[in-house]
Amino acid sequence: MEPILQIKNLTHTYGVGTPFQRSAVEDMSFDVYEGEFLGIIGHTGSGKSTLIQHLNGLLKPTSGQVLLGGKDIWAEPKKIRDVRFRVGLVFQYPEYQLFEETVYKDIAFGPTNQGKTGDELDSCVREAARLVGIRDDQLEKSPFELSGGQKRRVALAGVLAMQPEVLVLDEPTAGLDPAGRENLMANIRDFHRNRHTTVILVSHSMDEIAQNVDRILVLKSAHVLMSGTPAEVFARADELLTAGLDVPQVTRIAMALKARGVDIDPAVYTVEALEKQLLALRKGGAVC
Repeated sequence: MEPILQIKNLTHTYGVGTPFQRSAVEDMSFDVYEGEFLGIIGHTGSGKSTLIQHLNGLLKPTSGQVLLGGKDIWAEPKKIRDVRFRVGLVFQYPEYQLFEETVYKDIAFGPTNQGKTGDELDSCVREAARLVGIRDDQLEKSPFELSGGQKRRVALAGVLAMQPEVLVLDEPTAGLDPAGRENLMANIRDFHRNRHTTVILVSHSMDEIAQNVDRILVLKSAHVLMSGTPAEVFARADELLTAGLDVPQVTRIAMALKARGVDIDPAVYTVEALEKQLLALRKGGAVC
């Protein structure tokens, strides 16, 4: 796999030259690969929000680079708007940014700014709406008549309609009820599976991260603490807990069983994996 995004020695310092100077991101380097589903986790203040605002040029590095397709996104500052079409960022609570009189017009706003018109624009809007579960009869409604979860889908569709190469989601399920969270994540999983678009998911929910991503980037105090597959990261559960982070509920159960003397790998992070281990132990007579 080729990297679509490369972050090289990225530093972002707020309040330079003042008593309040601090680096929210410091000398951070990692690659994001084409078509992968990357999760980013970290404690509040770890640098997650500052980092993702660099990925599409909303923030400019104090030092270091962000490369998109091998090219520094700030090499031609006048073209930074094009980068924002290629890397779509969905902020936390994006429904607060809805403003058009109909759902259709809200979804059409981004692709219209890209220069799409006529049938091409209509196709982008309807396809994006379909991807997130918005029905045709809802397109002419005011977005403000919709439920919170439906508004969230409209905001997501507005970014998908621009057909970005990279989709960055900042806490996309924050504030939704459990059914709404799972429904929205199912839409995102389907989009990733069908389109093979690179997806970056920022979430405080370890269960959400564990169940969806291919690879996890763990941030701590403006630096990358660790990176790896969910199995590799959650194998270091004690380290995560020491760093003030959580682990999936299933991992906590496995750790508790291990502490009670059950011969089990505490690095499991899905119910299916835990069930498989417990059944294997039961067949061996180790678990009654």
